[in-house]
Amino acid sequence: MHLSNYEQSYMTLEKMTAPEEERRSWLGGLVTDWSPQQRAHWICERVLEWSGLPTINVRSTLFAENPHLTWMQLGPLNNGELRLPFGNQRLAPIAVHDLAEVSVKMLVDPAPHISKSYELTGPELKDMYGFAEDYAAALGRQVVYIPEEVEAWNEAFIDETFLQQAMGDPAAARHVAAHLRIQTRLIATGRYDVLSDQLETLLGRPPRTMRWALQNNTRLPELAVAPSD
Repeated sequence: MHLSNYEQSYMTLEKMTAPEEERRSWLGGLVTDWSPQQRAHWICERVLEWSGLPTINVRSTLFAENPHLTWMQLGPLNNGELRLPFGNQRLAPIAVHDLAEVSVKMLVDPAPHISKSYELTGPELKDMYGFAEDYAAALGRQVVYIPEEVEAWNEAFIDETFLQQAMGDPAAARHVAAHLRIQTRLIATGRYDVLSDQLETLLGRPPRTMRWALQNNTRLPELAVAPSD
């Protein structure tokens, strides 16, 4: 089983060979503008296809636990703000608990899933104003969404030095930083404005919501401390 990412569902030959202007509009840039991680996933899918091995591609959308939505927000959340450069774009984040559960189901009984690709999202497609209400419910205080400009946000919030200190590997830090910057641009241009019922079908129950993920993120209330009076 190959844990891939949702972008692979639209990194098709048709889209990738379209005229340059269309590619920039749809994909947020050309192939060289995609992150090393996204290109590596694309190559992995192709190699597995060519190998003839029995494989399953699990393409998940943005995690509810993604840095954009969790630890990068700790500073702003201290001030009751959700600061993201996504305008009115919508997301349907997937809880990693659900991804883990569905992956185990496939590994236990892989036969029905061999040679298939699944595009998985969470159950709710909402904009950041809607998610601000989820943060407020999880933290027990008011949270207001403050839209930011994309490149300014990337510059302010994606700190490669911090990533290097946290990961202990400069190459890994550059890899993660490049991926996060590309994700920011893709979300801001609507590439994650998608909703699928495949996860619910595979789980046999409704997927967990973003609010559930926030309320069950044990570190979020601890770190996003409200300012003292």
